[in-house]
Amino acid sequence: MERMIIFCMLFFCSSTAPTAAPHKIAKYKQLLKTIHRLEPIVKDKDVELLHTPENPVDECLFTAVTCFQKGTLKLQPENSQVNSTFTQTIKALKRFNYSGKQCESSCESYEKKTPREFLKSFAKLIQKLCKN
Repeated sequence: MERMIIFCMLFFCSSTAPTAAPHKIAKYKQLLKTIHRLEPIVKDKDVELLHTPENPVDECLFTAVTCFQKGTLKLQPENSQVNSTFTQTIKALKRFNYSGKQCESSCESYEKKTPREFLKSFAKLIQKLCKN
């Protein structure tokens, strides 16, 4: 009887433990797809340049994600035909949550770049989060 209980406990623990990480990775991969969907439809000329975190250290990932989320609010659609797709995509990016500690640097300390470069850097950050 004891062996059966131990076996059941081991089976339960082994089946529930690995499910947390794949869920997070799936969430990040969906976010990457969203960013890639946004890249071709974002207005890239005659727009405000955006503060773009590049290669943030692990301690500043939360701050970088926050900067990207603030920056996405300043993005504009390339034309009126893509407006509904653009709006849905921006909403998906705003809903993304990442928990971590705030670091010393602010969004304004990062170099300003075009919206497409901004999105490429955002995608790199999400890929980094997938590996962490």
